Amino acid sequence: MTTQTSESQSSLSPAEVLTMLNEGNQRFVQNKLISRDLLNQVKKTSSGQFPFAVVVSCIDSRVPTEMIFDQGIGDVFCIRVAGNVINQDILGSIEFACKVAGVKLIVVMGHTSCGAVKGACNEVQLGNLTGLLDKIKPAISIVSSRVKSVEKSRFVDEVALENVQISLNTILTESSVIKEMVMNNEVKCAKGMYSVDTGEVELHLL
Repeated sequence: MTTQTSESQSSLSPAEVLTMLNEGNQRFVQNKLISRDLLNQVKKTSSGQFPFAVVVSCIDSRVPTEMIFDQGIGDVFCIRVAGNVINQDILGSIEFACKVAGVKLIVVMGHTSCGAVKGACNEVQLGNLTGLLDKIKPAISIVSSRVKSVEKSRFVDEVALENVQISLNTILTESSVIKEMVMNNEVKCAKGMYSVDTGEVELHLL
């Protein structure tokens, strides 16, 4: 598999990047992963990196970003935080990925059975985690107003999906850098949900 270069990165459109991630996930689900010489990729990327996507996802140990999209070294920026919430440092990281490093696609990806979402739903209070979980509560309010009666697991997953949309909205409203790049069609955003049961990702451009 080719290691990304400046030329290969610049030739890609956001839609093509989305296709690459979807195809990688299909390989993962089918257990047909590409054989890569990772140490060779280490050497090839030692003088520079040209990733094509930045993915904001949860820290959950069952959701290893590069693996579930079958990507190699130098392909994807991975930002992982419980509940895939957004703060100023994450915004700065996304701005670096897009404006400085040239990625074409921003993905925010939640997942089923998310512990952070469950914690927010259960109003868990624990040190600095409390403030993080507060960022998920707007999604709980939206889903609660929309869904009156549903089993707990489905409610949690609905909140996780809504939380992905809220995180994307936050990126676009709180980063003038990203908002301008999206308006100029330099970068696009996508929302995703990963199933911890099947390994599949549902991924859609906004």
